[in-house]
Amino acid sequence: MRGGLQYVLLGAMFLVSGISGSKVADMAAVAPALFPEMKKRGSEPEELAALLAATGAMTETIPPSLVLITIGAVCSVSITALFIGGLMPAVVATVVIALVCWWRSRKEAMPNVQRAPLSVIARTFLIAVPALALPVLIRVAVLEGAATATEVSTIGVAYVVMVGLVMHLFMRHIEFKKVYPMMLEAAALSGAILLIIGMASAMAWALTQSGFSASLVDLISEIPGGAIGFMIVTIVTFVILGSVLEGIPAIVLFGPLMFPLAEMLAIHPVHYAMVVILAMGIGLFAPPLGVGFYAACAISKVSSDLVIRRVWGYLAALILALIIVACFPWISIGFL
Repeated sequence: MRGGLQYVLLGAMFLVSGISGSKVADMAAVAPALFPEMKKRGSEPEELAALLAATGAMTETIPPSLVLITIGAVCSVSITALFIGGLMPAVVATVVIALVCWWRSRKEAMPNVQRAPLSVIARTFLIAVPALALPVLIRVAVLEGAATATEVSTIGVAYVVMVGLVMHLFMRHIEFKKVYPMMLEAAALSGAILLIIGMASAMAWALTQSGFSASLVDLISEIPGGAIGFMIVTIVTFVILGSVLEGIPAIVLFGPLMFPLAEMLAIHPVHYAMVVILAMGIGLFAPPLGVGFYAACAISKVSSDLVIRRVWGYLAALILALIIVACFPWISIGFL
């Protein structure tokens, strides 16, 4: 299938996003596994980096996203409702990006690609079942109330360790000598993420002290147009904030001020949260300021100058998905 691995990347990011809650960690987990094979099939590295950035933005609403948890805690919105409401907006974003992948790969040459026999597909699926079960385990544990959104990470780690030991004993897929480098890389990545969040939090504190956030909200509340005008201003504002502040500090700073305004205009808080998160995700992965965009380039080991011209098509698709989610509240609240 032309563009087959691009669709695999979309599906993998959708599944992995239900595990870590960090989009940078999701990209770092998926890209090294898929990019070598995609490059063998003729995909250009800068195109892959652009697609990776777009998938990072599209999965911002998939539980257990840290931004969802932050909104629930800061804005007094049910985290369970946010987790349920976040899946369909991500599906909409995935579909529109898949259409872009189809369009760009429709003339892709496939000289060395062969269809795998059913025996290989069946064997590979059996090997993958334990890994595919992890997102399901995490979602069930959270939605059924067996564990909180933070406690479930411990369940995930214990499950992975158990499965890893079994696969090492019976299939020799994992070497113990690789455990230390894996832990070192995880610690370094966690430190980098905390550093980014810390710097953004410092900027958020500075904006709070300056009174900028309150002044901006007062200005937004005076804009005419009712709920529609408020939604348009919200999208523009949070796209800019997402590129400058990063998601969590932006929510901590503006969430308690903006969500009451949305409720006054009869906008459901879960629906409003999905619009805000998608808008921030687009800003986070949009050049020239988005931190996530440069993280995707770093993970892909491609110069950002080469990726910028490729990423705009995917960002346009994400903006279309955001407009669809904003115009049809049912997508966010239909299953609550």
